[in-house]
Amino acid sequence: MADSGTATPRERYRAQVRAEIKQHAWEQIASAGASALSLNAIAKQMGVSGPALYRYYAGRDELITELITDAYRSLADTLRAAAHSGGDLAAPAHALRGWALADPQRYFLIYGTPVPGYHAPEDVTAIADEILVTLLDACTAVPPDTRATPLDAHLDDHRHWAGDHPASSAVLRRVLAFWTRLHGVLSLELAGHFTGMRFDPALLFAAELEDLLNPGAVPPRHG
Repeated sequence: MADSGTATPRERYRAQVRAEIKQHAWEQIASAGASALSLNAIAKQMGVSGPALYRYYAGRDELITELITDAYRSLADTLRAAAHSGGDLAAPAHALRGWALADPQRYFLIYGTPVPGYHAPEDVTAIADEILVTLLDACTAVPPDTRATPLDAHLDDHRHWAGDHPASSAVLRRVLAFWTRLHGVLSLELAGHFTGMRFDPALLFAAELEDLLNPGAVPPRHG
């Protein structure tokens, strides 16, 4: 699409309508989840007919794809900028948490329960792979974890998900630990599972990150 400086009035109007449609879609997702997303319901909210809305999006899946693409692109750019500025794994980790807390519904759309019947196209997967490459690079820059584990040997033969990145099996293990442990904390926090426990999830997140950065280190004693 042409940029705002060269777009025609018709192109600008189309972009505005598509943006409004996406805004209503996010509101629907927040109230009822992505599986309940309905173009007809959005059309009713906007005061237009259902067929009129299909001139902007061919169907629900196309709209979901654009929302997911926007989310992945936002996160990929956020993590890349953090990794370039911070120089270690802590910077993208804290950027991930800030990004998730800023818009939990956006986070859950890409890392929550899959939308039934929806399959993301390859270009969406490619953006998700950018995030993985950023983490592989960041984990490679961290001093290596020299412990040998059964998972390392397994990852030597199951590393296709890392593409052609030259990361060692120890780095692959650290990336998986980073992704699963930090996402685990974030998912539970955003879903409200820590609310009744009355502790600070930010400190749990920081403790998990510290353990990833310095595996096996003895934490300092306080008091």
